[in-house]
Amino acid sequence: MTLSDELNVMVEKARRYLNSAEMLRMEKDYDSAISRLYYAMFYCAEALLLAKGYSFSSHRAVLSAFAQHFVKTNFLPKDLHIWLHEAFEKRQISDYEFTTRAGDTEVSDMKIKTERFIARTEEILKREGYL
Repeated sequence: MTLSDELNVMVEKARRYLNSAEMLRMEKDYDSAISRLYYAMFYCAEALLLAKGYSFSSHRAVLSAFAQHFVKTNFLPKDLHIWLHEAFEKRQISDYEFTTRAGDTEVSDMKIKTERFIARTEEILKREGYL
């Protein structure tokens, strides 16, 4: 599998997770929707890092490297890292705590951010000839 193939698979998976999150939101399974939205952003962050030759084994390492290589260099706006970090924190709560805290408004807000995150990822990867 070429790097372009791998990046395409990662972005496609992010899109599938975005769609899954919407189905889960419609079923009022907000915790699972939050988790899917986080992973959609996470796969995009991993794809952008991989396109630059970086690969990491932990979520926190991906978040940190994303900030270091894209935000601190002004390659991407700070908002994207804030959204990714916010999604990570909400996913931690949704996946590991037993009381439901997420609601429809929170999921809908995160969905908009995730759509923008994916769109920006696709834009960059297309511009660089990967997609």
